[in-house]
Amino acid sequence: MDKTKTKKIVKINFEFCKACGFCSYFCPDKALEFDEGFNSQSVHPVKWKGECCLCGQCYLVCPDGAIEIVKED
Repeated sequence: MDKTKTKKIVKINFEFCKACGFCSYFCPDKALEFDEGFNSQSVHPVKWKGECCLCGQCYLVCPDGAIEIVKED
């Protein structure tokens, strides 16, 4: 039995993000912020700061399906 924990991360598809801000508003850890760059929709997509409780709230509220919580490679 492998007792090592699988590390998970928040993965954001920048091209799907429409910068609505729901994810950052509802994040209890305030772990999301708007990126300085633009995506193909000419908006500043949200980016993950790298630390949070991985509760999945951002994933649940994203209306565009731009956020996933995945196993880190």
